[in-house]
Amino acid sequence: MTTPSPICAEALSDKELEVLRLLAAGHTVKSIAARLDRSEASINERLREARRKTGVGSSRELARRLAAQKIWDRKSDLSPGAPLAEHPLVPRSKGFEWTKGKIAMAFMLPAAALGLALVAGTITMPEAAETAQAAATPLAGRWSLDVARLPENERPLAVTITFTPQVDGRLHTLVWVENRDGAKIKAESTAALDGVAVPVGGSMAEIDSVALRQPEPDTLVMTLAKEGQRVSTRVYTVAKDGSSMTETIVWANGEMPEPKAIVFNRIG
Repeated sequence: MTTPSPICAEALSDKELEVLRLLAAGHTVKSIAARLDRSEASINERLREARRKTGVGSSRELARRLAAQKIWDRKSDLSPGAPLAEHPLVPRSKGFEWTKGKIAMAFMLPAAALGLALVAGTITMPEAAETAQAAATPLAGRWSLDVARLPENERPLAVTITFTPQVDGRLHTLVWVENRDGAKIKAESTAALDGVAVPVGGSMAEIDSVALRQPEPDTLVMTLAKEGQRVSTRVYTVAKDGSSMTETIVWANGEMPEPKAIVFNRIG
């Protein structure tokens, strides 16, 4: 079998390389357009131009070959090792309190006592095949917040998180929060475990993107952001018996709320 000749990345613009990097990370044209705040037509045009310059007929094949050549490693400004979590810390707004008005945010999406160092680049992520294997994780399933552990005046009625590994190695996350006033909040995302942010759908106004890393099969680190600025980092760790999961939160300014550990019980 003939080995394909190397791609001359120097012929590609930084914008074209950025789109190809995201494509190699598992994004679709739609999610790339949302992440870069561009139209899908604009993203498709960049991909067409990249294919024309390189002579490769498939955008995903081109992205795969560039990734195999470790193009992103050589171009540090385009490296996938710089997720939103590494942006400068953004302090919380003055007057932020750990009350029911904010508690839904605390249970939004996954990420436990590993701290910010995990997200700041000290984690080395596995290769694609290992990532897919890691997605078959103890985290998979449906979890319910143990509201009895929270102060009574701050308890939501219910919070559930469902993690569903995908065949391509990504992780689908679905969160439902039911507040004491009866309001229900939904958040949903499907992200690769590579630290690259993807859009969050649903009705959680405080965030619009999420990035995942999974340093261990029983641990998931998640970074939540709004308009490119990190809001919080969460670490979810499953107990050895698989019956419960602990969430630890670190806010963008380094603060940790009370209670410092939040417990979810497996219900499915």
